[in-house]
Amino acid sequence: MPVVDPDPDNPKQGMSAQTAARVEFGIIGLAIVALLLIFQPLSLALFGVGCGIVVVSALANNLLPLCRPGIPVRSLVKCGLIVGGIFVAVLILAIASAYLYGRVFVG
Repeated sequence: MPVVDPDPDNPKQGMSAQTAARVEFGIIGLAIVALLLIFQPLSLALFGVGCGIVVVSALANNLLPLCRPGIPVRSLVKCGLIVGGIFVAVLILAIASAYLYGRVFVG
């Protein structure tokens, strides 16, 4: 399949400039909220929520190169699903290896 450079002047071909900017600022805003929750001095529960949001925002940062006018939203969603799938696969491997380590070497 040939790679076609999206035309930013044709809004029907993909995201508009406004939509791309909103998605980009949403991802960056998520990271800022996570940092604020981590460094707030009020609640340990908010710290835990912030740590979880940091992981999500770090994964979402992989989508920033696709936040350009003309890129279809479907491509953005597909890339997000691929990143999420890889994260789940690595998470399962990490949990399984920790479990097996405990069973074999610890007891």
